[in-house]
Amino acid sequence: MQHNYSDDHLRLAARLYYIDGLAQNEVARLSKVSQAKVSRLLALARQRGIVRISVADYDPRHPQLEEQLTRKLGLGTAIVIKAIDGLGSTDLRRAVGHFSAAAVDALIKPAATIALAGGRTLHELVNHLAPSQNRAVTVVQAMGSVDSTVSAFDAQEVGRALAQRLGGSFLALNTPAYMPERRTRDVLLQLEQVRTVRSQLDRADLAFVGLGTLENSVFVERGVLGSAEVAKLRRAGTVGETCGRFFDADGRECATPWRSRVMSVELDQLRHIPQVIGVVSGDDRSAAILAATRGGILKGLVIDETGARTLLAAAGAGSRRPTSLSQSRP
Repeated sequence: MQHNYSDDHLRLAARLYYIDGLAQNEVARLSKVSQAKVSRLLALARQRGIVRISVADYDPRHPQLEEQLTRKLGLGTAIVIKAIDGLGSTDLRRAVGHFSAAAVDALIKPAATIALAGGRTLHELVNHLAPSQNRAVTVVQAMGSVDSTVSAFDAQEVGRALAQRLGGSFLALNTPAYMPERRTRDVLLQLEQVRTVRSQLDRADLAFVGLGTLENSVFVERGVLGSAEVAKLRRAGTVGETCGRFFDADGRECATPWRSRVMSVELDQLRHIPQVIGVVSGDDRSAAILAATRGGILKGLVIDETGARTLLAAAGAGSRRPTSLSQSRP
């Protein structure tokens, strides 16, 4: 049965509930409706503008930590997201993606060429960007497919999603990220499609990448790297990985056979891209981030508060500092 509740009736229910603090069963009695109808009255009161909810502004970013990161690590951009203690890794990634999206959106200019890798936190970030169909960006896949099982976190899917969200085009790198032998990779590098992608990577204005370690590398997780390869990379001094390229504490690519079999943006290409933003969550990547900044690979960072504090502590414990870049807070 439909009821046409008057504005006065709705004001009564709203006053009892929001101002007087009565429970819904008490509101029901004094408003002469069933308890089940109280929620309906309150919803109608909001729809008609009788109830207007005001929330004190919440800044999800931590400007003090951002300033410390830009100063201590020489980053051009730092976006540090506050997070409630005890969040699980999945929820932490979602919080970083949700609250950093507006600041990251401000970095993306119309007609920009964007190099994009894969990753779980990067996936969350892209999903939380506000749709905009007039940017005319070009999104370029920065690394091949990890394996034949394509997930929503892989570079191809994240890149396609970003292009759709921003109203741009997507250039896919339709190759595996890792070849069984160098000559196979060398043959693929001659393909016109691959050459076009690599040419666009040279022209990129901006890159978004993930950062990992040997311990949490997607290549290990999905069985692309076996124990023998992992042992070689560890002996070569690996502390981090981005876009399938493993690097040492100075941000130099580790000299192992893996290096000549990877199909992805090269570290020297990343060094020449004006803005390379690492998008991470968690506190287990400090060594990789520090190495990437020392090596001139990383120029900006999106990270959660706990990860930022751990990173700053690790930076304070070390003696080497990267070259300083200009600071910005988008």
